[in-house]
Amino acid sequence: MQTIDCVVAGAGVVGLAVARALAVSGREVVVVEQADAIGTATSSRNSEVIHAGLYYAPGSLKARLCVEGRRRLYAYCAEHDIAHKRTGKLIVASEPGQTDGLRKIEANARRSGVDDLEFLTQSEAESLEPALTCAGALLSPSTGIVDSHALMLSLRGEAEAAGASFAFLTTVARATVEAGGIRIETRDANGEAFALDAGAFINATGLDAQALAGRIDGFPGDFIPRQWLARGNYFALPGRSPFSRLIYPVPVEGGLGVHLTLDLGGSARFGPDVEWIDRVDYTVDPGRSTVFYEAIRRYWPGLADGALQAAYAGVRPKLSGPGQPAADFIIQGPADHGAGRIVNLFGIESPGLTASLAIADHVVELLYPR
Repeated sequence: MQTIDCVVAGAGVVGLAVARALAVSGREVVVVEQADAIGTATSSRNSEVIHAGLYYAPGSLKARLCVEGRRRLYAYCAEHDIAHKRTGKLIVASEPGQTDGLRKIEANARRSGVDDLEFLTQSEAESLEPALTCAGALLSPSTGIVDSHALMLSLRGEAEAAGASFAFLTTVARATVEAGGIRIETRDANGEAFALDAGAFINATGLDAQALAGRIDGFPGDFIPRQWLARGNYFALPGRSPFSRLIYPVPVEGGLGVHLTLDLGGSARFGPDVEWIDRVDYTVDPGRSTVFYEAIRRYWPGLADGALQAAYAGVRPKLSGPGQPAADFIIQGPADHGAGRIVNLFGIESPGLTASLAIADHVVELLYPR
C-alpha cells in the first residue's frame, strides 16, 4: 500500500492552486482528476474576470479571500508572465432609481477593504465609454481579466516542479477515515482500482464536491450542504468591443446580471445569466438571446439586431437556491467536522478564480496550522 502526504481531488484552478501550495511547502502530493486534462469544467467556463471584491458580505470567506486573492493573482501573473489586463469595470445604473444601489455596493466594498472605487455621474461615465447609456456608474479600477488556462498551466507546472504528480481519467471511488489518515480508493478509465493511504485529503471537485463527500466513510453527513445548479449562458459579439472596460449592471438575484466582459484580444462577450437547472448541461439555447438583447440595451442601446452569437455556458455549484440570499463559500477543515485531516470545498463559484491562491493558503493553514 502506497502512502502519501496529501491527495487532492480535482484539477480545476482551486485544486491546482492547493496542490501547488502543498507541494512547495514540502508535502508529497498526488492530484486525482476524472477528466483527461486540467480545468475542464467550472474553471474554463467563466468570464475570466479578476474581481475586486465588491459584492460579498464583509468578513465572509468570499470577501476576504477575493480581496487577498486579487492582490496575489495580479502579482503572480506579473511574476510568471501570464497574460492579464487591469481593465477596470463600470457598474452602471440604467435609471436614476438604481443609483442608491450603487452607493450600497460602494459602502459594502469599502467595508471589505476595497478603497479605490469612484462614483461617476452620467456625463463622467459616458465620457469614459461613449457607447454607454446610464444614469451613473461606479468605477472599479482594480477589476481585470486573466488568461485562466495559462494560469492553470503555470500552477500545474509549479506543482509538478515541486514534486506533485497527476492521475488523469481517474476518480475517487471511495475514501475511508482511518486512525492517522485517509484511505483513498481510485478507479481509472479502464476500471482498474488502486488504493493509497494519505495523511490528508482535499476535496476540490467543484460540481462533484457533495457527491464525493458522500463517498467518504466516516465523514458526518450533516456537514454536506445541499447543492443547487445554475447555468450561466454566454453570447459573443463578433469583432472589436465598443467598450474598453467591463460593464456590469446593478446585480440581480443569483448573479451579477448580464454583463459585458472582454477577452485579452479585445472581443466582447455577454453573460452569464442565471438559469436554474437540475443536472449539469452546457447547452446554450440560442432563444435566450431575446433576454440578453433586452438586458444589454438598458446600458448599450446601440446593440444591433442579430449581433449576438451563442457562445458557451458554465454551471455554478451554488449553496443557495432561487429566492434565497447568496451563500458564502464553505471550506471545512479538521477542526470543523472532526473527521480527520480532510478539507471539503463546497460552493466554489465566483470569485473562486480570483481567490484561488488565497483559498490554497487557507486550505494549507486548515490542515497544518502554524
